[in-house]
Amino acid sequence: MPRGKRRPNQHHKSTTDTLAGKGRDLDMSDDESYNDNASVISNLSCSTSNEERSCVAIDETDESQNDAFEEKLSDAIDGLSQKSAQGRTLSFEAVCNIFCKKYIPDYILNRRMTITDSIERALKKGGDNEKAAAANLASLLCIQLGALDLAEHSCQELLPILMFVVNDESVPLLAREKCCLAITLLTFISCNEEIDAAMQLMRNLWRRLLHSTTISPSIAALYSAALSSWSLLLTTVSIRNSSAIIPTLAELSTLLDSTHLEVRMATGELITVLLEMARDCEDMDEYEPDEEFINKLRELATDSQKYRAKKDRKTQRSNFRQILHYVELDEPPNIQIRFGQEILTMNSWIIKKQYDVLCQALGSGMNMHMTENDLIRDILSLGPKLCQTTLMTNKQSKLERQQINAANFKVRTKTRGKVRDKRIAFID
Repeated sequence: MPRGKRRPNQHHKSTTDTLAGKGRDLDMSDDESYNDNASVISNLSCSTSNEERSCVAIDETDESQNDAFEEKLSDAIDGLSQKSAQGRTLSFEAVCNIFCKKYIPDYILNRRMTITDSIERALKKGGDNEKAAAANLASLLCIQLGALDLAEHSCQELLPILMFVVNDESVPLLAREKCCLAITLLTFISCNEEIDAAMQLMRNLWRRLLHSTTISPSIAALYSAALSSWSLLLTTVSIRNSSAIIPTLAELSTLLDSTHLEVRMATGELITVLLEMARDCEDMDEYEPDEEFINKLRELATDSQKYRAKKDRKTQRSNFRQILHYVELDEPPNIQIRFGQEILTMNSWIIKKQYDVLCQALGSGMNMHMTENDLIRDILSLGPKLCQTTLMTNKQSKLERQQINAANFKVRTKTRGKVRDKRIAFID
């Protein structure tokens, strides 16, 4: 057949098919042209598959991070026994940093003896900085294992050497100061039978302030640490049975006259703890401050002496205003601290004192331990930990937001790409 006769037939056929297709499209209603079941099932399957892939990715990421963390901690613990003194000190600091940021009692339990032996060896034979770092690690080890039964064994092993270091005047003052905090936390958390010995040790130190006219700032820091530690241990005993070792108002007034801010601040904390315990008991009016003592507190709350640093004056006035307010009006503190999805309310000077000492040991990791550490939650009366379902829900919502942002970014990129393709270059 000639080629000229085939073209009209092909053209007519394609035109007819096109019109027929358009006719079918026009005749169908919107409901018939949209497949509800197919679209819904497709969207659900895509969403489910995306969530599953995301969860798998998160699990893999968490697993890899845990592996890297455990390897880092294992290397740091192995470094506690190396030959280099500087290397050991850095390893102690690295382990302390990890213990502050992570709550891992089960992991530490298998390495408890290794860590304890390293701390003892450093306190006996280590240098100045190594002794201080080892004392910090002793405090954090007790906090990590405090909720377990074996924590008491480690505390009992470390307490004798810590007390020996505190009494040894040849040891640098910084190491002795850190050992005071370690002794206090170990006895406060695990070794209740050693509280009397620890309180006597701290009392022998801070009472030297009553007979020292001029002392160096480093010695004042040691004595104020002992006074602060003694105040914490006082919250664990009965004030009636401890009246013989409690300072009088005259002795407290002498401590308030100290030229060192740390001593005045520690004394103010002791006054609030002591007065709160006395007011909770009956017939304990001998610890109620008189008018002369209140006037001294009022002077500290409005101090404007120019020979003191501006920052020190501001800190002192802020704290002693609260102390004066409680002494005169008997109104407890009302401090709220938000961490995660919870709020810690401190309406007692005793709880505030315990919180401050724990913060001194944990630093920036305090919020994490208040969330995860059973021991810290029990001390601060936070109750059981929150259900992990809420945390998982927050993670999923964050993942969904990331997926939405990624989808929007993809759409914007395509739209802008089409506009850029249609741009016309004008050449003069």
